[in-house]
Amino acid sequence: MKMDGSMMNNNEERCRYEIVRAERGSIADVLRWMLLSDNHAADAFLESSSTEWSRSSSSSSDVVYDDDKRWVLMMSVIIRKFIGAMAKPMEWSGWVVEYFLNLLSLNGQLLGLLYNLIFSDAYDAYDAYDGRLLDLCILASKLAYENPSFIANVVTHHWNMHFLDFFNSWNEFHKDWSTQVFLMCDTPIDPNFILVSFRGTDPFDAHDWTTDFDYSWYHIPNVGKLHMGFLEALGLGNRADPSTFSKHLLHIPPIIHHNHDDEMITAYHAVRHRLKTLLLHQPHNNKAKFIVTGHSLGGALALLFPTILLVHHEYELMQRLQVVYTFGQPRVGDSELGRFMEPHLNYPIPRYFRLVYCNDLVPRIPYDNTTFFFKHFGKCLYFNSRYALHNVDEEPNRNYFGLRYLIPEYMNAWWELLRAFAITYMYGEDYKETWCSIFLRLIGLAFPGVSAHSPTDYLNSVRLGSYA
Repeated sequence: MKMDGSMMNNNEERCRYEIVRAERGSIADVLRWMLLSDNHAADAFLESSSTEWSRSSSSSSDVVYDDDKRWVLMMSVIIRKFIGAMAKPMEWSGWVVEYFLNLLSLNGQLLGLLYNLIFSDAYDAYDAYDGRLLDLCILASKLAYENPSFIANVVTHHWNMHFLDFFNSWNEFHKDWSTQVFLMCDTPIDPNFILVSFRGTDPFDAHDWTTDFDYSWYHIPNVGKLHMGFLEALGLGNRADPSTFSKHLLHIPPIIHHNHDDEMITAYHAVRHRLKTLLLHQPHNNKAKFIVTGHSLGGALALLFPTILLVHHEYELMQRLQVVYTFGQPRVGDSELGRFMEPHLNYPIPRYFRLVYCNDLVPRIPYDNTTFFFKHFGKCLYFNSRYALHNVDEEPNRNYFGLRYLIPEYMNAWWELLRAFAITYMYGEDYKETWCSIFLRLIGLAFPGVSAHSPTDYLNSVRLGSYA
């Protein structure tokens, strides 16, 4: 659906949003709102542009919320506040872990042997690239979690491909360089494809985790509702000033010539500019197409990137899109967004595939029920715990917390832990799990949906999967 300039100007008046401001208000405000139905307390952390979500005005004091909505929003605020309070300890832990890993990796002999015993699959998995596109995409999604030097080394020396660029991108709401993405291609001259890989949730980055538990949205007329935290991660607005979203989304931006050293590079604009330069302005790349991929948060950004290209009328660039593969991707918008994107991504042939492994929690949030509007769309490739592939419209237990799935979830967690020790004997040394991966399996005995989100199971699903 095309939107001309006059439609954009008219639609700007009708843009709507709902913001859950966990950074404002207190736990006491949340509890008063939840337990005592004191809607004046909700004004501290809820903000809306309209009568959305059964509101009679944009003031929370006039709101009537159902119980499901109250519980989910209360838990969202409490979890995000807890993560925010843990931001510094998480950051310090990340520094310690990174320093320790770098120390080990720079030393040979005994330290090098110790490193390989504990962390060997971080390298071996990349060496095993066998040429399949889906295999390459999950490897690139996993590789995106590494630092730029390591990424460049693997792409160049292990995969024998060409590293193009790495962007450490600015998030204006978080006031931090919290979005990372890299680009590569198969050959430096006349490439067949350019691959864009967005990094997922950093285990030690509180900003990434709070984005995953955010329920704020922004509605683009004639497009749909989009997750506000993911838009901010792409650099397309700041909830501190909601009008910035319309400036980024409803007005076609000019080409910006980025300087890595002195500009606030945003992920969307940086990647868009680089792709236009490579694909549309260089004659020797006239046959190349581009692929977008990512795991977790990176999968959400991988899907939103072509969405915003369409909003900005980048039809020539979209014609060069080959496919979007996402792994463990959360929901990014509503059913209206699905109707807007389906003609562009799934016709005449499917160009968007969403892979989900077993009990992974992340693809099942934000919730899809009568209370919340978030919906998946497109092809879902679902792998069960035996890596059997099913083509489905929606993964089983779509909101994760269904009671009839509770016992199977914990049984699967025990099976996955046992399989971690046996997988070497079942499939060979290439599939040996590290002690870090096994530790995550142990956590999964208490929280099955967390351990099932590991890129390891997605890599195994791609390589070992077969139709059920």
